[in-house]
Amino acid sequence: MKNSAILLLKCPDRKGLDAAIADFIYWHGGDILHFEQHQAGQERFYLARVEWDLTGFEFDLKDFPQWFKPIADQFSIEWRITTSHRPRVAIFVSKYDHCLVDLLYRQRIGELACEIPLMISNHADAKRHADFYGIPYHIIPVTKENKPAAEGQEMALLTKNNVDLVVLARYMQVLSADFIQQYPRQIINIHHSFLPAFVGAKPHHQAFARGVKLIGATAHYVTEVLDDGPIIEQDVTRITHRDGLEDLVEKGRDLEKMVLSRAVRWHIENRILLYENKTVIFD
Repeated sequence: MKNSAILLLKCPDRKGLDAAIADFIYWHGGDILHFEQHQAGQERFYLARVEWDLTGFEFDLKDFPQWFKPIADQFSIEWRITTSHRPRVAIFVSKYDHCLVDLLYRQRIGELACEIPLMISNHADAKRHADFYGIPYHIIPVTKENKPAAEGQEMALLTKNNVDLVVLARYMQVLSADFIQQYPRQIINIHHSFLPAFVGAKPHHQAFARGVKLIGATAHYVTEVLDDGPIIEQDVTRITHRDGLEDLVEKGRDLEKMVLSRAVRWHIENRILLYENKTVIFD
C-alpha cells in the first residue's frame, strides 16, 4: 500500500484554487502524485482529487482540518480526506453468483484493494464460494413479514465488522429506507440494464421478445428511490438477430461483472465525487 493521502474537494469555482491547494501541500512537505480537477455545470462548480506522498509531510493527518481551515474558509470548500487504506467491503448476494465470483477473484489477485470480512445472503446457494475463499457467510432469509428483523441482523453484522461499503452483487431484495440511511452513498448496486430499463422480472426475456439491438448494465449508488441513485458506470454490447435468449443472458452476465467491478474499484480508490445526482469519476 502506498503511504499517501487523498483529498477530495468541491466548491464554487474561483481563480487560484489549484495554486492554493498545490502550494499548501508543497509548503508542508508533501509530494503530489496525482491532481485531477473538473468544472461541472454551467456555473462551473469545482471538483478535484489530490493525492500526495506522506513521506516527509510535516503534520499528522488528524491535524489536517486545523491547518487546511484557512483555505477551506477562503474558497468555501467542502472536503474530505482519507489515506490509501484498504476499506472493508460486505457483499450481499442471492442466487446469481457471477458478480460475486468476479469480485472475489479480483480482490484475491489484488485488483481490488479492499478487505471482504463477510458475505450476507438470503439463500445458501453461494456459500461454496465463501467457503473456498475462507469468508464468513451469513444466511438471513428475508420475507415481507420478517424484513425489519432481518435487516436488523444485517446492520448488526455490518457494524460488528466495521464495514465501509456494501456491494449488492445481484442481491434480489429491495433495501428499506432505514437501512439505506445508515449507509448514505456507501451501497453500490448492479442493475441488469442500461437504465432506463425493462420493468419487472426476466429483463433479458423481455429484451429478447422486443428484438433489442443493445443490452447493458448499470452500477449506481443506492438511494430510497429504486434504481434512481447516482450512476457510477454503464456499458452496453450489441445484439444481432443471430443471438438467442441464452446469448443475451450470457452477454448480460459479462456486462454486469465488468461494470460492477469498475464501480467498486473506483469507490474504494476514492475516485468518485458527487455533484447533484451525478458522479464525476477521476481516472
